[in-house]
Amino acid sequence: MNASSWEWEAGRTMPARELLLVLLLLPIATRAHGVHDRPAFDNSLGYRSFYYSKGSFTSPSELELINGKFPTDDTHYVSPPNSLRLKWRSQTGGDWLMNLSVNAADFSGGTLFFWCYSETELTADESPLISLKDLDQESTPGIRLIGHLDRLPAHTWTRVKLPFDSFVGPVRETRATKFDPRRLARITIFQGLDDGKPHTIYIDEITIGDEVANNRKGPTVPSGLAAKGYDRHIDLTWTPSNDSDLRYYKIYRSFDGEKYTPVGIQNASPTRYEDFLGESGKTSFYKISSVNVNYDESPLSAEVKTATRAMSDEELLTMVQEACFRYYWEGAHPIAGMAMDIVPGDENLVAVGASGHGIMALLVGIERGFITREQGVERMLKITRFLSKADRFHGVFPHFLDGRTGKVIARFGKYDDGGDLVETAFLMQGLLAARQYFTRDTATEQEIQKTITSLWRSVEWDWYRSDSRSDFLFWHWSPDYAFYINHPLIGWNETMIVYLLAIASPTHPVPATMYHTGWAGQSERAIQYRRWWSRTTQGDHYVNENSYFGIKLDVGEGNGAELFFTQYSFLGFDPRDKKDAYTNYFKNNRNIALISHAYAVANPGKYAGYGDDSWGRSAGINVAGGRAYPRDDNGTITCTAALASFPYTPIESMKALKHFYRDLGEKLWGTYGFRDGFNLSEDWFEDVYLGLNQAPMVVMIENYRSGLVWKLFMSNAEIKPALDRIGFQPDLENKPSPNQ
Repeated sequence: MNASSWEWEAGRTMPARELLLVLLLLPIATRAHGVHDRPAFDNSLGYRSFYYSKGSFTSPSELELINGKFPTDDTHYVSPPNSLRLKWRSQTGGDWLMNLSVNAADFSGGTLFFWCYSETELTADESPLISLKDLDQESTPGIRLIGHLDRLPAHTWTRVKLPFDSFVGPVRETRATKFDPRRLARITIFQGLDDGKPHTIYIDEITIGDEVANNRKGPTVPSGLAAKGYDRHIDLTWTPSNDSDLRYYKIYRSFDGEKYTPVGIQNASPTRYEDFLGESGKTSFYKISSVNVNYDESPLSAEVKTATRAMSDEELLTMVQEACFRYYWEGAHPIAGMAMDIVPGDENLVAVGASGHGIMALLVGIERGFITREQGVERMLKITRFLSKADRFHGVFPHFLDGRTGKVIARFGKYDDGGDLVETAFLMQGLLAARQYFTRDTATEQEIQKTITSLWRSVEWDWYRSDSRSDFLFWHWSPDYAFYINHPLIGWNETMIVYLLAIASPTHPVPATMYHTGWAGQSERAIQYRRWWSRTTQGDHYVNENSYFGIKLDVGEGNGAELFFTQYSFLGFDPRDKKDAYTNYFKNNRNIALISHAYAVANPGKYAGYGDDSWGRSAGINVAGGRAYPRDDNGTITCTAALASFPYTPIESMKALKHFYRDLGEKLWGTYGFRDGFNLSEDWFEDVYLGLNQAPMVVMIENYRSGLVWKLFMSNAEIKPALDRIGFQPDLENKPSPNQ
């Protein structure tokens, strides 16, 4: 089933993890470099190959592959630091092809563009063929890769232009196609004539758009370039350009102040670049240029000079917090002020739950001096004013809002056109922490407090029981389809905060008994729910009490599943020094993290990169699922898993931080700190940031360092009485060690 048209089936429930996977599988619409076209490929993060490709050949033809994928080359490029290398020999009786997946949708424009460089002159008859396929599996006939060019000259970068209406077969009238270039999903390059000669070409800057007239003025020279050195990298910032036809900025580096080499590009937004040098005490010089949509390049900017420096553990923690915080500060929606779902991604898809996480990160940003309190107040006013006018359904926000209008976006399909109780709980957790922070006697801070209280009191938690006899809260309600999705909230997973807030509500509470009948329910429905998604009886009654790697697990399915279960509900809710009828959740969360660490050390799947300093699985891109290890393990590590576990496993988490940054930072460290994840077995590094994952690193590191967000959230007057009604008791026997 096509993810973009996916809908829930009648009466079917879907566990938390599976819902998130559906979201992550939806096409990612990349942010445009400029207003004129969009990239399908500009650079690869892999060390040797392009992950989103797959090739094959039949002898006697030959095709260069690296782990079955398109090789990359860092000596030839239009946009640094690399291009795709296509090396082949087409023989009689043989065949070869190379597929490139396009992780984008909603392209506009009538032409496919790319740059080509050939080691030798390539004639039309020697050219490979190319065809296209869209998200609906509609494809085009194959045409020559070099289009209407009669030859590709040697040792010269040439821009190839393939209008979509030129993709017709040799017998035009026999091939009707419904191919939609706006939904391009795959580019296939394949064997042409069997000339028997070896060929090598390089391909870069694959884009979709239209021809643009040359700007006679040329691109503007960038200004305001500044550089700051960190432990292993340099942070560059500059003044935004006003050029309407800007494609990207080009970054040049020198180690002697004389010989400059291009090292990378940065899209039109943001005006920041992270250059990873890999060692401390190294001096470097920088200049940058502007490149327009026709690849005209401006003169270089003024030079800046700086150096990396050795940093203490505390400084490294601050560095990570500040970089990840930028996702919610520099990367927020300009109108809503709220968090984007994925960056780069749909520019107006505001994520409600991720925004709750981001609000808590905002508080950390103020306390750590990343922004001023006045700036934080201004942003919170923008957020709360936007939320007060946005779509709500019995006080509950949808999963996604349009950042321009505040209207619901039914991203999961037509039944998802209403309230999402889980995302709303994540948002309320952040808002309630902010209510306790912005307490000064000023008109602006009082407005923030008043609006948050109004939003909090308007949430009809009891409505989401479906009926007054229900033992469960339900995830979704639609004004058109009611509780059609029929998804009860049953733990263990990330939804504990829903029950805590529903019980704490001053206006629309649910009985405290629902914590035990719903979240920790022992009914047949609850047991079958846990079995259905986890596929194990271990922990199917909520309690587990088995040991894994010698570590006892009180609560959780299997050996603990993914680590965001221990984080999303605990960004504000402080699990220390207390226990309910089942466990002390600080201890239980710590044990889940320790099991995850021990699993990586044991590494039963023999995946590259696993070990004492490289561990942690959580919701993210390219992960196989959320069930017990090793069933859903595919070799992918999600950075937030270990780094948002700092309160539970400070020693193991610091090892991971240093490894991710110092050893893998060239690929993992970017504009908003650590990218979402990586898989060394597949030479894969994710080039996106996920809104749900960047803030937990900021917030949980702060909770480890100062307990700031825990203290704020827990100081709300409604929280302790709710915990008392549930039956939480003091638990000093499992008191964390200092600094936890």
